[in-house]
Amino acid sequence: MPVLPGAEPYRHEGGEVGVLLCHGFTGTPQSLRPWAEYLAERGLTVSLPLLPGHGTRWQDLAATGWQDWYAEVDRALHDLRERCSQVFVFGLSMGGALALRLAAKHGDAISGLVLVNPGNKVHGPAAHALPVARHFVATIPGIASDIAKEGSEEVAYARVPLHAAHSLRKFFRLVDAELPQVTQPMVLLHSPQDHVVPPADSARVLGRVSSTDVTEILLEQSYHVATLDHDADRIFEESHAFLSRLAPSVGAGSTEGTATGG
Repeated sequence: MPVLPGAEPYRHEGGEVGVLLCHGFTGTPQSLRPWAEYLAERGLTVSLPLLPGHGTRWQDLAATGWQDWYAEVDRALHDLRERCSQVFVFGLSMGGALALRLAAKHGDAISGLVLVNPGNKVHGPAAHALPVARHFVATIPGIASDIAKEGSEEVAYARVPLHAAHSLRKFFRLVDAELPQVTQPMVLLHSPQDHVVPPADSARVLGRVSSTDVTEILLEQSYHVATLDHDADRIFEESHAFLSRLAPSVGAGSTEGTATGG
């Protein structure tokens, strides 16, 4: 099945500091591509994988589960650790939850986290019906392109397969239980007006992690996909400042390297 235009994975070979970026549920690397390219231009080694079942058609997502999505970012992290002296993990939405589990499992192998509107729970009364409803209803309307900026569109599925949503719900519960194991420095940026993930999810993450070096930033002008919204530049700049503080070589990084992707 061909990958949707713009949804291709992205990789850039830069310096000794690496960043793994994790996209969201039903989304694609396109939502994080400008962020990845910003980091690549500043000399970082960057990995932005396409999660299994994403970027093609929703039927492919219906055949996957959280174990598949997590295995892909875990593999990408392993590759970066072989290549880089320091590795950071950034994530949007479900990608934030993937980043948090990587942090809980890999400890000091991850130097820090940047999370944008991280998901922590599948909300609404329908969430409790998922275990049964998924056997009778294949999909519900999608959650793509929650963006305030006019003309900005997210490459993502128009439908949400309920089998995958059920797996996502189980994954969020697993990650929530592991949050106290997260100790890394963290920047968490979230939108007060988010129609996909409520601010309560960010508050829950901030309240349960064991990290002591934590910065919370409000994205007042953006909705859920803030990396493609009015606050995108701020996200990119704050994340680079975070990297520069924890990995001093980043500030003096070169722009040399090679990029791969669509």
